[in-house]
Order: sequence, then C-alpha cells, then structure tokens
Amino acid sequence: MKFGSFKPEESKGGILAHSLKLPNGMRIRKGALIDDAVVDQLVGAGMSTVTIAMPDEGDILEDVAASLIAQQLDAPHIKIEDASTGRVNIFAASNGVFRISTKIINAINKVDPGITIATLPDYTPVNQGRLIATIKIIPYAVESQSLEAVLELDLASTIKLHGFMSKRIGMISSVLPTLKQSVVDKTRTNLEYRLALSGSSIVEEVRVGHDVTDISAAISKLSPKCDMLIIFGASAISDIADCIPQAIVNSGGEITRFGMPVDPGNLMLLAGIGDMPVIGAPGCARSSAENGFDWVLQRLLAGLTVTVEDIAGMGVGGLLMETGSRPHPREKQKHSQEKTAAIILAAGQSRRMGDRNKMIVEINGMPMVRHVGEAALDSCVSETHVVTGHMQQDVVDALDGLQITQIDNPYYKAGLSTSLICGIKALSKDVTSTLVLLGDMPFITSDMIDRLVEASSQNPNHIIVSTHEGKRGNPVLWPRGFFDELCSIQGDIGARHIMAANQDRVIEVELGKAASLDLDTPDAVRMVEEKG
Repeated sequence: MKFGSFKPEESKGGILAHSLKLPNGMRIRKGALIDDAVVDQLVGAGMSTVTIAMPDEGDILEDVAASLIAQQLDAPHIKIEDASTGRVNIFAASNGVFRISTKIINAINKVDPGITIATLPDYTPVNQGRLIATIKIIPYAVESQSLEAVLELDLASTIKLHGFMSKRIGMISSVLPTLKQSVVDKTRTNLEYRLALSGSSIVEEVRVGHDVTDISAAISKLSPKCDMLIIFGASAISDIADCIPQAIVNSGGEITRFGMPVDPGNLMLLAGIGDMPVIGAPGCARSSAENGFDWVLQRLLAGLTVTVEDIAGMGVGGLLMETGSRPHPREKQKHSQEKTAAIILAAGQSRRMGDRNKMIVEINGMPMVRHVGEAALDSCVSETHVVTGHMQQDVVDALDGLQITQIDNPYYKAGLSTSLICGIKALSKDVTSTLVLLGDMPFITSDMIDRLVEASSQNPNHIIVSTHEGKRGNPVLWPRGFFDELCSIQGDIGARHIMAANQDRVIEVELGKAASLDLDTPDAVRMVEEKG
C-alpha cells in the first residue's frame, strides 16, 4: 500500500486518509473509497492534491478483511456485527461463560501488526449483549498473504460461549452456637445473587449441626432434589478428613480437590456424588466479594467440567484485588435502608438553544428544570442536588422554594463530565447510589424515578438504565461502586463507555418516550408546545 499525496486524477481506487470539507460545503469522510464521482468532486473543487492510501494489487480492504476473519470465528451463542472502519465487534447472544483459545489469539496477532483481535479473559462470565471480542484492521487494507495466513489458523475453535443452565441448587449450612443466624441469612442472599445470571435457584436449604452425621443426613435428604449441592460450614474446612469432606464420602461421594491457588478462596473443596457436583464453600464465599468459589461455581453452572488440572491452573491471576468496576453483589437492603441521591445536571451552555438557557424555557407554564426538580423531590430518593454553571442565577431562581441543594460548577465550560464530578463529590457519605438526571428532560416523573430505584433494590450493585422502545436514554442510576470511575471521566462525554465495559451489570427499565425526549433545541420545544 502506498500512502501519500496524489493528484485527484490519479487517486481513483485510493482511500481518503483525512476527512475533507469542500468549498461547496460537501464533506467527504475519512476512509471513503475514491471513485469517478469523488474524483470529479475533487477536481471541481480545485483540489491540486489529496492524501490517500493506495492499495497495491492483491491488498484486501479493511472491512472485507475484518469480515472474513469474523466469519471463521462464528460460533453458537455469539452475535457478529457488520464491519465498519475495519472493525467487527462480537457480542454474547446469551448468558454464559466465555472461552477463548489464547494460543490462537496470540497467533492471529503475531501474523501482521495490522491485523488485531482483542477479547475478554478466558472463563469470563457474561450476559447477553456483552462485547466479548473485537477485530480491528489497523491500515485501510492488508496484504492478501497476511490475511490468508490468519485464515489458515484453526479459527473455528477459537471462541466459544457455554450458555448457563438453570440448575436446582441444594444449600446446606452447618451451624454452631457461635454462628449468628443473620450471617447464614446473608450467605443465602449472596448465593441467590450469584445464581441469578444463570437462572438457577435454591430449591431447598437445610441448616444442621456441624458434625458428620447431621451433614450426611442433609446430603441424603437434598441429593434427589438437586443438580448441585453447596455446603457452607460453620467452621472452615481445615483438612481432607474434616466433617464436611467426611460427610460427602460417607454419602457415596468422591473428593476431587481440596484447596485452590486463589486468594481469597484457598479453602474450597470440590467433590461429586455420582454426576452431581458438590462444593464445600470457603468462608469467603459468605461475602459478596469475588473469590475462588465464584470461578468454580460459574463454570459448573455453564455445564463445564472442573478438573484438578483446571483448579491447579488458576494461580496466575488468582490473587484477587477488589476494584470499583468488579461485580460485588451486596445483600439486598430493605427500601428504607437504601439511600439514593438525585443529581440534576443543569450547568450546560445551551448552545443549540440559541440565546436562551434551555433550563428556564417554560414547558406547560413552568421552567423545564423545575419539572425535573419537582419529580425528584416527589420520588423516593433521599436527597436532591442540582449542578449549575451557565446562567447560574437563572437556574437557581427557576428552582426557588424547592428543597434542592445547589452545587456550583466553575469548570462547566470544560464539559458535562465536570458537572457529574461536582455532583458526585457533593453526595453524603452514606449514599449507596445516585440517579443522574438531565435538566432538559421535563417529562420524567416521580413514578418513573421510583421504578428505577425499585429496579436497583431488586438488582443491587447494577447500573439501571432508562430505555425508550429498547433504546437507552436517561436518567441512569449508578451504584457507589462506580463513583470513582465516573469521577475519572474527562471532557464533554457521558459514561457510555463504562456501561459498555460492564454489560453484565446493566439493567434496562422501559420508561417510554420520556427517556429519550430532551428539549435542547428551539424546534424540539416548539414541537412539544404545538402538541400541547
């Protein structure tokens, strides 16, 4: 491929390297294939030279190359998007455990620097719609020999998605006088959360004394009703001859492995009674934080066999460090214990509205930002804040008399992200989540807000997103675990990239047209006024 400046008459068949705006106002996008019509436009505009990438004979254009690779990677339970700008995104078409051949991915990326593929880590649990891999052809075209070398690899076995199966789970909890019942209750709640993505459920829970006889009896009682048994001990398993492994053996079971190179999770026991898996859960599995128990449970729920070799291979990456973006299922709280704060973003410069500040434009006789403020105050949120900047006093006056905390954003000209950061930093320390509202969406009601908060109660630690006919809009409710990431955003952008990276933690709530109708132009306001 030749890259450089060409006369328009010599550029046919090339690919435009930079977007061009012609004197007549017409724009030719970067990456456009130059044909006779484009040549005529360039000549007619008086262009003397144009910077292009000219493919050599045999070169394969970026979208074609990306599509050919993607076709070979196709597999059950995945969805492949059409190629665009040399990129093909691959998504999970169902909930399950993602498997990837590291060897083949490395081989692909080794063939040619211009051909790349990036994926989630092996054994990642995913939900339907999550991005699992992306193919990107970096130049505008690649040599046919490079593409052929990639296609000769065993691509058909590279990506697999093992769909979760809905399983009947039996839960056994051994108890001692020193173990509080509230701890066992919380353990069950966290286990239910872990099972939710697979559609599995606890069919029966038995609480028994912490001895071989009682645990053996519980195993005998639950085994005929279950596809898997999970045993939580009042005391951690300390030896292969401890009461939980001994009770499994006495019940006709066989120990697969005791101990794993994942921390937390070292003291996990994996066994089987016939074809039924049995897990002796480590103490850390009572917690909502990710641990080695999750790794084994997820694989079993996807129908994968977990071997001694599998567990032995978990050491690299097995030192788990907690991060704000990792799923931390927490105990479902009673509604009164939750504390959701509303942040109304009203600092923007309203450039598309002309010389008017859209926040104070009246809709049905009231400034639109006041509609949003009153909806938040009439809802179940615990506190409401508004972030102001452009024409600050006008916005404050529009909210006069409402019990809303006003936060000044002196950096509002730097973009929406600065207002979001100001709002989050002003929240009370005991706030568990925040609902981000836009001040120019006056048709969001208190009932809609309550539905989002209720969805958060039912799906703790998830991002709750409003939709209109399936398309995502606003407002969005964020759990505290994402606050640090939200505060790292820069410029005039939202947080869609954070949602994209955490598709397995996004819950959509259909609100209707109100979720997509933001009134940021005179035409939009006029249309609403005409409809009454």
